[in-house]
Amino acid sequence: MDNPIIRSHIVDRVIARRGKLHWFETLDPMTTALLVVDMQSTFCEPGSPAEVANSRNIVEPINQLTRKLREKSIPIFWVLHANTHLGEKSDWDIFFNHVVANDLRTKTIESLMPGKQTVWRDLETSAQDITITKNRYSALIAGSSTLENMLRNYGINTLLIAGTKTNVCCESTARDAMMLDFKVVMLSDCCAALSEEEHQSSLETFIQQFGDVMTASQALDKLDIQSIT
Repeated sequence: MDNPIIRSHIVDRVIARRGKLHWFETLDPMTTALLVVDMQSTFCEPGSPAEVANSRNIVEPINQLTRKLREKSIPIFWVLHANTHLGEKSDWDIFFNHVVANDLRTKTIESLMPGKQTVWRDLETSAQDITITKNRYSALIAGSSTLENMLRNYGINTLLIAGTKTNVCCESTARDAMMLDFKVVMLSDCCAALSEEEHQSSLETFIQQFGDVMTASQALDKLDIQSIT
């Protein structure tokens, strides 16, 4: 199987429905960008209030990928999360009041304050990269960020998705991208969730209804870029 993260019965179902597993036979490097979602201290730092321990395992795969993409001048967008607060109120009360336990609420709020967000220290960045801040799971829902405007202005119609969590912010952004008529590829070895089960379930849902799932090397092959070795 060319993408072992997708279980065989899902592969069989997809092929029976559309005659092939992958959505896209080729990817155009002139209209493609990489989005790296939420790779910041709130999610990557050991002991942080929203730690995703597996996020640290995808740092080197992301670094290897970004090196290859920069060689071809493919834009890299670092999509970070931040929420604004004034006293007890925030720009996303439904989240902070119902998703985060009381004993973690203050720590989470503090960790997501605007101005504090930077790309995780072990990731390699470049002056040519773009950093966008969002305030919802999806960076492409109305009012969440300026990402859609940036992508349209860059002439981008194809998105590679990396980061954390696979099944939350990565998937939310990727789904909305497809709804907005972008071609979308979730990179299975450059995304991370709290568990392998959640990671797999997200990718299996995505490839059936929303876009493609590939490894970074497969995506590079589709872009006609020498694969990671």
